[in-house]
Amino acid sequence: MTGALRVLEHHLTVYRRTWKGSVFMSFVSPVLFLTAMGLGLGSLISRGPVRTVDGVSYVAFLAPGLLAATAMQSAYVETTYPIMARMQWLRTYDGMLATPIRVLDVLAGEFGWLAVRLALSSCAFFLVMVLFGTVHSGLGLLAIGVAVLTGLAFGAPIFAFTATQRTDTSFALIGRLLITPLFLLGGVFFPIHQLPQLVQGIAWITPLAHGVALARGLAVGAASPTAGIHLAVLLAYAAIGIVAAGSTLQRRLVP
Repeated sequence: MTGALRVLEHHLTVYRRTWKGSVFMSFVSPVLFLTAMGLGLGSLISRGPVRTVDGVSYVAFLAPGLLAATAMQSAYVETTYPIMARMQWLRTYDGMLATPIRVLDVLAGEFGWLAVRLALSSCAFFLVMVLFGTVHSGLGLLAIGVAVLTGLAFGAPIFAFTATQRTDTSFALIGRLLITPLFLLGGVFFPIHQLPQLVQGIAWITPLAHGVALARGLAVGAASPTAGIHLAVLLAYAAIGIVAAGSTLQRRLVP
């Protein structure tokens, strides 16, 4: 536990140099998205024959989906190039392992830092949601935890994959073939039930659709009977990913 806290302390020390820009973008990004898509596109939807989406305004429908999707994207960014840099380019982990810190400490510290980063960005996003009037329930605050868990559900498996790579060439493919398509088809911008059956099935296999559904239900105050399933899927992805990351990182760092 002490070793993991030392790894987390390392990240916090580095973050002291960059936190202003990070916090600024954490607010600016959701403001731009919700203004352009939620209010801009939403104003066109409100003029149509069906003025709401699944019973709520478009901006209220969109905001919790973007919260979960932003956590997914943040986790992808945090568990690809930065992890590769600390493993291979900067040799940060080699320096850590030259001390009493163990591989499991590195793993715990990294996921602790990932959870902190996701929580910070999700809190900023949630505050913007409140300012836009898109939180209709006191349970909406729990959507922050859902966003963090959604990020971990993506970040843990990607971390496990990154630990097996020697170059960064595959990271762009993850973005193009997984992250971007899910951002568009994971229920963020329109209901999944409007998609073809095959695409619906693919969407529900992934963590994002479950994170979006759970966060949206909490934010708009519409309790879903399948909330337990959504939560279980996210926990399963995160747990399996963490176990896999422990294995691949151990093999990578300890010859």
